[in-house]
Amino acid sequence: METNNLPKEKQTSLGLYVTAKEAYEKWKANPDKVLIIDVRTPEEYLFVGHPTMAWKIPIAVQSYNWDVEKRKFPMSILSDFVSRVKEIAKPDNNTLMLMCRSGGRSAIAINLLAQAGFTQVFQIIDGMEGDTVEDVDSVFLGQRLKNGWKNSGCPWTYKLTPDKLLLSKT
Repeated sequence: METNNLPKEKQTSLGLYVTAKEAYEKWKANPDKVLIIDVRTPEEYLFVGHPTMAWKIPIAVQSYNWDVEKRKFPMSILSDFVSRVKEIAKPDNNTLMLMCRSGGRSAIAINLLAQAGFTQVFQIIDGMEGDTVEDVDSVFLGQRLKNGWKNSGCPWTYKLTPDKLLLSKT
């Protein structure tokens, strides 16, 4: 996969990258060994949807205190993320495909897993929602409608699957 133009915030220490469509094909070929892990928040699973087969293991919790300087609601990394992943995957046994909205949080998650000994962890570079439309003549300018799991024909749902949901206990 061409990664020369990959934004810095989507790059990982392992350097393994796939598109949503490629990740889905890898999972279909070996669903017992390849795991799709969605690291977004429970609110995103509910209101945006999630891949039907994905384990939902949030890496961060959303704050509801507005950061005036950054102009956003900040997130805090959950300290038990790696231990929750280890409940379903082993560093030397599984291939992991991680995703978030568009690639930033999953890159952080992959780097944490790499530090914990995981070596086969791929970044789904277009995430669940994909990249933003940049055509200034488009009515969809700025909306996340390019690529991504939802826009690539991969199966997704709004229905939660509690048996594949590992929330933080901290």
